[in-house]
Amino acid sequence: MVQLHRRRLAALAAATLAAPAIVARAEARQPSRAVTDAIASFAKLPGASCLVIAEMKDPWQAAYEPGARRFVGSALKTFILARYLRDVEEDKRKLDEQLAVNDTARTLNSPVFLELNGTTTATSVLEAMITHSDNTATDIAMAAVGADRVRALIAEAGLKHTQIADSMRKMFCYLAGLPAGQDAGWPGVKKLVEHPPNPQPALNDVMTMASAADDMVSWYRQALRSAYFKTPAMIAEFARIQAMATALPQVVPPHIVAYGKGGSIDWQNFHCLSLPGDMVVGATHVTFCFTINWSGPDSGVPDMMRTYVAAVAGVLEASAKDVG
Repeated sequence: MVQLHRRRLAALAAATLAAPAIVARAEARQPSRAVTDAIASFAKLPGASCLVIAEMKDPWQAAYEPGARRFVGSALKTFILARYLRDVEEDKRKLDEQLAVNDTARTLNSPVFLELNGTTTATSVLEAMITHSDNTATDIAMAAVGADRVRALIAEAGLKHTQIADSMRKMFCYLAGLPAGQDAGWPGVKKLVEHPPNPQPALNDVMTMASAADDMVSWYRQALRSAYFKTPAMIAEFARIQAMATALPQVVPPHIVAYGKGGSIDWQNFHCLSLPGDMVVGATHVTFCFTINWSGPDSGVPDMMRTYVAAVAGVLEASAKDVG
């Protein structure tokens, strides 16, 4: 079966594209040479797009094609989390409410809920969605808050390049060849993806999970600084769950607090790795997004993953030293 989402990012090797120009704001101080060199190395990866902003007394930013639209996959689950927590603030939902786990929302790549039936708390669903990128948990949460209301939150945040699917299962069905919005159910989606009758590209204009680095950096800069939550308790809950993403310890320097959510896909020789988020070095926030999209055989994915992780870790290590 095609792997649609990857949760464990490993280490890497380096591509051979020309070194890019690194963009920095004219009014801000320049990042260190180590930062720009590290971003130049990341930009050699295929379909690379990145943005890093350090908020300090003399702020800086560095980027490579930050406005480019890319497939980012599960990185967009942050918006479903935020919508749910906003609904809790508005007394529309409860964190301790019991949500059903069954075939109604069951879908591929669900390491927590794939074989489970019953109910569990909303908190457990949200944690499974972010920590383990469980797609059944994602579709349970999405159904609870509504895809259009998640899109409304994205619009409220002023994000112009961010597009979510109606659900993970409906996206898989569309990518396999069903009309947009049609749902094969469970286990129909599994059979459909294993033998897609009319495969569609993962990055499309109909049913996809796409964004740009500048959108994702803008989101984390706002969401982690009280822009979308009314109470300190809900800001803390958003940050707590976002800190549980398993990709973060693989790229963030040791003993530094970080928040984020990664995404990936392997579909018909198309691949994505993406990690937007925020790390706090002392009192300084460094907000970032690193995405690559490329085409090639599945056999090349492990090496590309290792290269991606090493490149991202290099940028974040240099950034931490610059602001520390």
